[in-house]
Amino acid sequence: MSWAAVEGRRPATRGVFVRGLPRLSRRAVLRRAVLAAADAAVLLASLWLAYWLRYDGRAAAALQAAGPSMIVTLDLFVKLGAFGALGLYALSVSQMGMEDVGTILRAVAGGTAGFAAAMWVAGRATGGPIPGALLAIDGVLTLCGILGPRLALRVWAARRESVPAPGTAALIVGAGVAGEQLASSLRTSPGSGYVPIGFLDDDAAKHGSVIHGLRVLGPLQRLGEVVRAHNVEAVLIAMPSASSQAIRRVVAVANDAGIRRIRIIPGLERILQGQASFTDLQQVQLDDLLGRRVVTIDSALVGGWLRNRRVLVTGAAGSIGSELCRQIARFRPEVLVPVDYDETGLFWVARELERIGQPAVPVIGDVRDGLQMRDLFRRLHPDVVFHAAAYKHVGLMEQHPLQSVHTNVLGTLAAGAAARDAAVERFVLISTDKAVNPASMMGVTKRVAEQVCLAMNAQGPTRYTVVRFGNVLGSRGSVIPLFQEQIRRGEPLTVRGANTQRYFMVTSEAVLLVLQAGAMGQGGEVFVLDMGQPIRILDLAQELIRLSGLRPHADVPIIVADPLPGEKEVEDLMTAEDGTVITPHRQIHVARRTPLADPDRLLAAVASLEPLIKAGRAAETVRAIKALVPTYRPSDFVLAEARQFDSAAAERPAAVGV
Repeated sequence: MSWAAVEGRRPATRGVFVRGLPRLSRRAVLRRAVLAAADAAVLLASLWLAYWLRYDGRAAAALQAAGPSMIVTLDLFVKLGAFGALGLYALSVSQMGMEDVGTILRAVAGGTAGFAAAMWVAGRATGGPIPGALLAIDGVLTLCGILGPRLALRVWAARRESVPAPGTAALIVGAGVAGEQLASSLRTSPGSGYVPIGFLDDDAAKHGSVIHGLRVLGPLQRLGEVVRAHNVEAVLIAMPSASSQAIRRVVAVANDAGIRRIRIIPGLERILQGQASFTDLQQVQLDDLLGRRVVTIDSALVGGWLRNRRVLVTGAAGSIGSELCRQIARFRPEVLVPVDYDETGLFWVARELERIGQPAVPVIGDVRDGLQMRDLFRRLHPDVVFHAAAYKHVGLMEQHPLQSVHTNVLGTLAAGAAARDAAVERFVLISTDKAVNPASMMGVTKRVAEQVCLAMNAQGPTRYTVVRFGNVLGSRGSVIPLFQEQIRRGEPLTVRGANTQRYFMVTSEAVLLVLQAGAMGQGGEVFVLDMGQPIRILDLAQELIRLSGLRPHADVPIIVADPLPGEKEVEDLMTAEDGTVITPHRQIHVARRTPLADPDRLLAAVASLEPLIKAGRAAETVRAIKALVPTYRPSDFVLAEARQFDSAAAERPAAVGV
């Protein structure tokens, strides 16, 4: 659309236009004229009173001797001109803040200085004296006359707006800037649904102080006492930069006090980026309790890599794959190709991309089908591939080792080979911390998938990169959705191991770091994301129960059982094997690793797994995987499952062709 068309759509407005300034309506012009007239009356009164004070009540005689016409003209012309030039009449009196008071001070100081200079010049021309005390008195009186009425109007407007409205009695935790902003908004917004009754803050210097008419009632320990004294029904957490430990403490104390409605303002990063405001209250989420990590990426680097490119994502209907599609779409690729075997999940991903205007070609595809992958890559010629398709449930993969190897290993080989043959520029494999010293089929198959990508890195123009990270909140492979479902059903939670710990990260944060690592990769790297500190699963279960407004053990029992086969009680640090090398990004490291001795031999060994899988020879497949990763020790469970599967396969009659 042309600028002329835009101008043609602009509605006609009747007002005043000054070059470089916004168009003013007639009402705005009238308002400014009234304010200027009122200020003129103030200036005349201040000048008369200044003369009266300076000359002991003989103001008329003193003015007559000095030339009243000239003084009055200079006073009005210079000061009103300075007021207008310094933005005094652009201020909204009813919404005036401290910055606006600074504007008034500058305008009055500028006008007074200008008037003093004009009087000095006039005095030299007429030879009359110009008393400095007179000018000082006039300046003070002018400031009082200009600022005083405006402050009075602001207070009156604030009192009129803060008429109490029906709502839930709420206690604000945090008496800082965010708490002050929240209290002000709630008191002036009758539709907010909350009536603040005071603050709690652990800063002893604030206790007893009053903010917007609300008193700081003491530290957080007094919450139960305040709840009972004021019939509080909700707690509002106004600490945008608070640590996860601080938020967990507030939630625990509020639950102990019987409060079930707990809300929190957004994180500081979202506020600074303009995505939310202090008053956007929301229910406390699990990521608030586990830690609000500020993840920043080099948007110029990532954008330069993905913009106007063809990007393909396998496993696009999964939690990681779908979030990859959302984040990649921010950088406006030429086309996005989401690939998945799950048609329903793929449908909804495609709908979301369509809604945001991202050109997309959804493909129902199976990464284990090498012919389909080669044909797909040949036809669409993607520039960048993110391979997120994988089986991730540790327990299920112990029961189905053949399916784990087929998808996680041979699926990676098929997709990676198709990328190599189509001369794809870059191939990024999404891996896991369970690939480090693997103890499960899921972990060892992802480790072999890493080796496949590293082996193919030197075989053609395609650059292969691996990105490892731990669990993500909300992932379908995580224990969190299971716990949430059990809480909704009123069932006890089962925690596998009292000291079981896992690394967690919000899905969007992990995906942003994947994009950053992919843009940084030159081929052959294993990037490791900094996941922070591991979280004990028992603590996680207790926090989820509290978030539901219930009490751990009392309302929802927690059963501690032994870890499942293949599960570690404590995951190895992702840096445990060979250490890491720092990168320019503080949350991304590169794992030190021993180069593959014979990439071609490794790829041949992986390809030889396919006939074993097709023949259903599970035990032999597990042994072949162990040969590829000598540190892997299959669990007794997976060995028993493999032998049982082989026995069942041997008893099946041979298929008869038609």
